[in-house]
Amino acid sequence: MKLLIDIGNTRIKAGWIKPDSGEREAQPLALEHHALGLLSDWLDQLDERPSAVLGVSVAAPEVAIELDTLLNRRDGLSTEWIQGSPWAAGVRNAYQTPAQLGADRWVAMLGLAGRALATAEAGPLILASFGTATTIDTLNPVSNADADPAGDTRFLFEGGLIFPGPALMATSLASGTARLPRADGPVCAYPTDTQQAISSGIAAAQAGAVLRQWREGLERYGRAPTVFSSGGGWPIIENETQRALARAQADLNLPPQPIQWLPAPVLDGLARLAQAAS
Repeated sequence: MKLLIDIGNTRIKAGWIKPDSGEREAQPLALEHHALGLLSDWLDQLDERPSAVLGVSVAAPEVAIELDTLLNRRDGLSTEWIQGSPWAAGVRNAYQTPAQLGADRWVAMLGLAGRALATAEAGPLILASFGTATTIDTLNPVSNADADPAGDTRFLFEGGLIFPGPALMATSLASGTARLPRADGPVCAYPTDTQQAISSGIAAAQAGAVLRQWREGLERYGRAPTVFSSGGGWPIIENETQRALARAQADLNLPPQPIQWLPAPVLDGLARLAQAAS
């Protein structure tokens, strides 16, 4: 068994894989940074002791250090922290400086590629992740002519967007202005109070960015990308984003294709790397 760790800006997710069988956790563990001690309780419930740890972290270094200390003291384990790289698990990285790409975004692309292979998804894929920051990244299958000489490349990570997530947008408005509140109002087309106006503006901004990348992909590849979502901020803007995409698909006489939810694409990517290493 290999332990899989995803340290985000606000939460930690943990899972596992048995590489020989491909068996995974039924439900990932999710906890706040300050509740790291709960990881030990979760590990006690596993039917097997992990032999290795793969992880990504985009949080302050102290969080990864604390986790490493816990695992080393408890089980003598040291985490292998994954970084952005030019190529891994059949995915080529188009970033000019591959190591500059956030490890969470890179590994999530590996997870998305694994899903595409397992479900025979054809065409470009978009993953919109709504966390502390929102990232919207595109993965595109490559033809044999575009593959590397060894024939191992199946997908190209094309790049993507980074901007403040829904909660960070709300917080920045509340802290950066004198009279705007920390809004939690319903989303509507024509808001008639400040709470609604802020919530609707945030949802419109997030949905608009997803729609922008979807339209860019449609123009670039000649077919509509399949869109996936993840992250704790998704419920805040789900209805608005699904509605905006459905309207665009109808306007262009394209078949409806709702955005699909992925619970833990980073853990999925780590699982692929764990299997490849085995």
